Amino acid sequence: MSEETAIITIGNGTWYDMMAQKVVDREKQLGRDMSLLRTEMGLGASGFPHIGSLGDAARSNAVSLALKDLGYNSELIAYCDDKDGLRKVPAGLTDADLEKYLGYPVSDIPDPFGCHESYGKHMSSLLLDALDKCGIEYRYYSANEVYKKGLLLKEIRDLLSGAQSVGQIVKEEVGQETYIEVLPYFAVCEKCGYLYTTRSYNFNSKTDKVFYKCVGLEIKGKKIIGCGHEGEVDIKSGNGKLTWKSEFAARWRALDIRFEAYGKDIADSVRINDRISCEVLKFESPSHAKYEMFLDKGGKKISKSAGNVFTPQVWFKYGSPQSLLLLMLKRFVGTRSLDVSDIPLYMNELDELEDVYFDKKQLSQKENSRLKGIYQYCWVMKPPEKPSVHVPYNLLAFLVKMAPKDCLNDYVAEKLQTYGYLQKNQIIDENLAKRIEYAQNWSCDFEEIKETNVILNTEAKNAITELLKNLPDADDSDKIQNTIFSAAKNNGLKPGEFFRILYTILMGATQGPRLGPYVLAMGKQNVSQALERALNKQ
Repeated sequence: MSEETAIITIGNGTWYDMMAQKVVDREKQLGRDMSLLRTEMGLGASGFPHIGSLGDAARSNAVSLALKDLGYNSELIAYCDDKDGLRKVPAGLTDADLEKYLGYPVSDIPDPFGCHESYGKHMSSLLLDALDKCGIEYRYYSANEVYKKGLLLKEIRDLLSGAQSVGQIVKEEVGQETYIEVLPYFAVCEKCGYLYTTRSYNFNSKTDKVFYKCVGLEIKGKKIIGCGHEGEVDIKSGNGKLTWKSEFAARWRALDIRFEAYGKDIADSVRINDRISCEVLKFESPSHAKYEMFLDKGGKKISKSAGNVFTPQVWFKYGSPQSLLLLMLKRFVGTRSLDVSDIPLYMNELDELEDVYFDKKQLSQKENSRLKGIYQYCWVMKPPEKPSVHVPYNLLAFLVKMAPKDCLNDYVAEKLQTYGYLQKNQIIDENLAKRIEYAQNWSCDFEEIKETNVILNTEAKNAITELLKNLPDADDSDKIQNTIFSAAKNNGLKPGEFFRILYTILMGATQGPRLGPYVLAMGKQNVSQALERALNKQ
């Protein structure tokens, strides 16, 4: 067996299996204890969690599962940064509610929704809810509780005692000289309650006291005036926190973390913390993997601060948790644009993976192994015992739109039996009922459809072009049907072949309902735009 084949066939044949093997090899080389290999993800608490926030958890969890598959004990640590200060009022919340709390630790800010003990708890609970829905198992740590309980106490002492080395590392890596002059620690001002306005300038290692002054700070162009108070804080009290440019390293050592993925937007912080971990804390930093951000269709990074938040909760309204994990796990590198209209594609793609997993579809041995592995990780290594009923998302949305409201499921079942997706007298099971619910939510909220990529020959391109040109203005399904027949005949295509092409583009299947009524139900403009996009991709 060649070296290349040996690498490909590690575990389930995915990138996550190869990464797990690299972690194992490195840990053995370092001579560290192998009884528990922990992975970590950061849990934001400063705003509504977006789709990308789940990426940390999904990827680190997949590595943790791969480590278990290799025979090692592993667990995912979900570390919530709820001690951080609020830097900006998130989109969707009014300035009146939160602007006065800018600079305060998010764990000290009241929940504007009134259902949690703090703003930080509310925001972090949304991502924890998403992890739970995806079946991701984790051990939760709240930074606020970690500082109060002193779990980082030894690391804080070592970092403050070695602050000069910390400052030099920061300067060498990013040219910032701030920490040459001040300690890498923010005290919560005992007078005004601000966090980021304080500057710590001295540490007494015998008393564990940090001495600070509240001097003010500019955050996102907004100046927060410090109260001028000079005070001291005991690091054991939990009334302060390490800066990002040292906190990662502290928690890596305190929690014995061996792997953490990270986004390219914090690459500088990770690089700094790697050095601080090794050189100041004398703890070899964990293995890493860098991933790129999700962008919206306008090319902007999806983020809390950008105001274009696309939350996991939105995804779960229209698609399954497994389809969301597929988004995260199918590819590790490269930037991807994303919006809600992509959800049907991932639902259909998950069905294709299921066909591979249950050997309904055969690919090369290498690709078969990789795709089966990805499917299992989408189900957090607990895949179903038998395949589900696969119905293209757009077809379900169409049927739901056409169904009488008082007998929706019966109508859908009858039509699916007619189209061959269900056997005669086969009822709708729990899985299909959930898919119908997703499609119902979609049809209520959206008109647009997402086309499937299809390679078109010259005849097909010409036929689609003619169809678009001659699509009737009147809402007459028979005229639309006849126009499709004419476009096929005029361009040397058998009508059945052209219908299969259109079905594939519009609903990801080779058959479906009569296209005339379907075009009207989905909206002629939406269908036209989908076909135009299909042409433009050739």
